Amino acid sequence: MDWTALTLSLKLAGATVALLLPLGLWLGRWLARTPARWKIWVEAAMLLPLVLPPTVLGYYLLVGLGNTSPLGQWAQQLFGVQLTFSFTGLLIASLVFNIPFALQPLQRAYENVPPSLHEAALVCGLSAWERFTKVDLPLVWPGIMSAAVMTFAHTLGEFGVVLMVGGSIPGETQTIAIAIYDRVQAFDTRGAHIMSLTLLLISLLAIAASLMASRRLGRSARPPEAAP
Repeated sequence: MDWTALTLSLKLAGATVALLLPLGLWLGRWLARTPARWKIWVEAAMLLPLVLPPTVLGYYLLVGLGNTSPLGQWAQQLFGVQLTFSFTGLLIASLVFNIPFALQPLQRAYENVPPSLHEAALVCGLSAWERFTKVDLPLVWPGIMSAAVMTFAHTLGEFGVVLMVGGSIPGETQTIAIAIYDRVQAFDTRGAHIMSLTLLLISLLAIAASLMASRRLGRSARPPEAAP
């Protein structure tokens, strides 16, 4: 078992979830409520990672983050950070290819919030922050759970984009998915089996925990039945 690769994957997945959820909450809310006709193009752009081959997305990220690109040169000169073949570049790539997995559950959750609740909250004089914490957050919580679990699990299993942008540098960019591939290439089937099984169990437990939490929240949010 390659514990270094597993730890790196868990670190990458955790950081991706922590950074994408706030963005997904804001963008999901905007997409669910804006009447702008051109929002369809924003949605289409956000969903591109679902349909693009990983090699295509990985190639453009490699070009956009490389040392010869404006962004790559800016990061190198200002912070002394190399964006490609580094954990920083891996995190940026992870944020990009996980956008649909964080955004879609949150957008659908916001679409199910009745507008009348916000109108009532405005009439009651609640501030924007109070409307978010007391109205939105409790109702979209199942969507938040789904977005977090889907993003976390997808980050653990992503291979193509991660390999192109980060390569396979042990301890820095070699995630568990790449480590499994390397074990297979080296005919270490036992090592590949152990890591694959570990990844499968982690993903299964994460999804089961999300489903149980969502169902409990759904039951607690139901209004009490009227007495006869």
